[in-house]
Amino acid sequence: MRISRCAKAVLAAFRCSVGVLVVANEPFEHPLLSVRERTTLLVSVLIISICAITYELIIATFSSYLLGDSITQFSFTIGLFLFAMGLGSLLSRRITANELRWFVLVEIIIGLIGGCSALLLYAVFATTDLYYYTVMITIILIIGLCSGLEIPLLTRVVASRTALSKALADVLSMDYLGALIASLAFPILLLPLLGVTLTAFLTGLFNVAIAGLNLFQFRAWISIDWTRRLWAATITAALIMVAGFFFSASITDFFEQQLYEDHVIYRQQSAYQRIVITRNDQDIRLFINGDLQFSSRDEYRYHELLVHPVMSAARSHERVAVLGGGDGLVVRELLKYDDIQEIVLVDLDPAITDLALDFPLLRELNDSALDDPRVRIINQDAYKFILEGSDLFEVIIIDLPDPNNESLSKLYSEQFYRLLHKRLTPDGAFVTQATSPYFAREAFWCIAATVETSGFHMLPLHTYVPSFGEWGFVIGAPNRPPDVKIISGVSLRYLTADLLKAALYFDPDTARIPVDVNTLDNPVLMRYYERGWRYWD
Repeated sequence: MRISRCAKAVLAAFRCSVGVLVVANEPFEHPLLSVRERTTLLVSVLIISICAITYELIIATFSSYLLGDSITQFSFTIGLFLFAMGLGSLLSRRITANELRWFVLVEIIIGLIGGCSALLLYAVFATTDLYYYTVMITIILIIGLCSGLEIPLLTRVVASRTALSKALADVLSMDYLGALIASLAFPILLLPLLGVTLTAFLTGLFNVAIAGLNLFQFRAWISIDWTRRLWAATITAALIMVAGFFFSASITDFFEQQLYEDHVIYRQQSAYQRIVITRNDQDIRLFINGDLQFSSRDEYRYHELLVHPVMSAARSHERVAVLGGGDGLVVRELLKYDDIQEIVLVDLDPAITDLALDFPLLRELNDSALDDPRVRIINQDAYKFILEGSDLFEVIIIDLPDPNNESLSKLYSEQFYRLLHKRLTPDGAFVTQATSPYFAREAFWCIAATVETSGFHMLPLHTYVPSFGEWGFVIGAPNRPPDVKIISGVSLRYLTADLLKAALYFDPDTARIPVDVNTLDNPVLMRYYERGWRYWD
């Protein structure tokens, strides 16, 4: 979830154009800048650029967590932010004097609104999500409008000592450098180490610090009355940011608890996703980015149908690959087969596999399956693992989250399924969870059709999982139609021969319908999925 290079280029070009528009032919009344003053202004440009990009990333990332569809959230945030910056740049033409006073005031406003942005959005979503977009748009417009004022105001001041072309080059080079630093620091350092809310408060504190720095450095340029007012506002804003930074965890925990019916007993922001575990008596539930992954009361129904039919469809089980399933529950089912020699568990996020290894309630649920010497854990993107590897597997089990964004949709694409051919033995088989054939009927049959188009003999199944509803799976075999049955000697809690027979039958409400195939170029699955679940949400 990063802003693309193209988007950064557009942002930079936009800032360049509005900077030229504003500073051209403007009179300057300030005394000549000293080297120290000019350095202060250029450092200010660097920091405010970092902050502006970071706010965009915070809002877009947070909205992707809460609402899904990261492409829409990032596109909407960037587009609206650029529009608001344009308005701010045009508005700056009306400021004909006291640029530094206005700049300090703008920094205080951005620091307050931007610093509190994540917490405000969380509070609105947790209490009354009907107004989420209203608050989100308001925040983006305010931050974007103020950000559009920053560069023109500072460019005027820098140009008071230097030729216009040199002033623009200096200011915009710092602006571009700040954009690069923010785009790298956010996904690599800030998000995994601090999370969204703490990052927002820290960024707001930087904006307020820039206000204080310029207020101190250019105190002779601003009247005494305005200096006192701005210092009072700066100190107040700084105290709010510091308090927010240190107390945001408690506040966020409170609002996060409002999103879940059961008590939250574990929460973590990894480099990839928000992980939450809740508990209600004996019911343990795992959520990723707010989406339920399993309930301990009925997960065995899901995992038994995911694992055991495909194991019967493959003629041998020496090597099995599990894509996703970092919670260890699929591996727990696989370890019921004595003929398995190796299980390769591929999960992108080490936070999930570490949790399955170390969190007592999860270890109890998966029977400490990941400690088995036959299990090898690889923390890697599943697509990359299949693409770059050459080892063959008799069975591949795909237990990934639903395809609610483009990065997950590619793992249900024709191109991905065709890659599976080179990783399966001729008599092998694979299975994928395939969302609900009832709630997301188009999405389910899109997955089935995509498997079929990719050259596999396809077999769809479904069963009822109380915490999910009606849920579906698709088995694919390269050289023959999958023949599924109950394997004797395997201990099962739910699956029987009669239930397996019923799993193959689809009633009129879930029967196959015409759909398009999901490809990397045309990810229709994500649209089918959103359309299906939107109706029931």
